[in-house]
Amino acid sequence: PGVGAYHLVTVTDDGPGVPVADRERVFGRFTRLDDGRARDDGGAGLGLAIVRELVRRAGGSITLTDAPEQQGLRVCLLLPALPADDGQTLTARDGDLPPAAHH
Repeated sequence: PGVGAYHLVTVTDDGPGVPVADRERVFGRFTRLDDGRARDDGGAGLGLAIVRELVRRAGGSITLTDAPEQQGLRVCLLLPALPADDGQTLTARDGDLPPAAHH
């Protein structure tokens, strides 16, 4: 990658989404939206807080937008591209990814 190059990683789901008014709030630690769903679906409300901190430390950014179909959420990570130490590019094959990464 050249100087100033970035990688864009997007993850889209088809769940209930996050209202625009709550999109900044969901990055808080232990924050879960109370949308009327049962609270037994797991999660401590730490995921986005952890991701945001890791992305920030890497010099990148994270944004939340509506999914293209207007149902669900799209998470976009913009991360600076760094050259591999040995000049080789490492890539993951589909078989190397955990099942959730295939969605």
